[in-house]
Amino acid sequence: MSGAEPLLRIEALEVVYGDFQVLWGVSLQVRAGEVVCLLGPNGAGKSTIMNATTALVPRHAGRVSFRGEDLAGIPTHGLVARGLAHVLERRRLFPTLTVRQNLLLGGFNPAARAHRSESLVWVESVLPFLVERKDQLAGTLSGGEQQMVAIARGLMARPSLLMIDEPFLGLSPRVIDEILAIVERINRQGVAVLFTEQNVQLALSISKRGYLLESGRILLEGSGREMLEHETVRKVYLGL
Repeated sequence: MSGAEPLLRIEALEVVYGDFQVLWGVSLQVRAGEVVCLLGPNGAGKSTIMNATTALVPRHAGRVSFRGEDLAGIPTHGLVARGLAHVLERRRLFPTLTVRQNLLLGGFNPAARAHRSESLVWVESVLPFLVERKDQLAGTLSGGEQQMVAIARGLMARPSLLMIDEPFLGLSPRVIDEILAIVERINRQGVAVLFTEQNVQLALSISKRGYLLESGRILLEGSGREMLEHETVRKVYLGL
């Protein structure tokens, strides 16, 4: 692995909701050009890691840095301008706006706005179905189509790192294959991807590295192959 500074570095992250601690000393990193997955059962803290990274929930302890810059005190919109985009769980589109209008909102921050037309051409080349559905209301799309629009909206900010929370949640196997192909296509375009998923084998099939989270702590980490061959993963998560 290169000795260059990681794109995203999370160190000893802890998050507390009232009297309940959700994350305990979580450390992970994503390097430029990587696809990295955050694995674990529902409630393990995967979404909390993402939300704490993008300042949607407060960090109780620990440090998050992006391109070597400490993100403490930087609001969510400031992170988008720095090249860090976050696609939230369950899509969060504006249902009464068209597909095109949802996409344009993704390029609203000042850093992306000047190149919004160029970004739109690029995003629609990555996901061609956006062109034929551009005038359709987002709320009338299928779940898989909404997920694709949500990913595309995140790409409109032209991020160097796109974080996607549960991209395959509730989707059919056919649509999951389509989303997997989109993630790989995005990555070939030079965008690093960090995503959360409960299905270990599915996630590791496209990831360079993975982190397995359990009860708010990192249980395992390693390359996709190392994780798939680890005894705990094979017995507990793959049933082998």
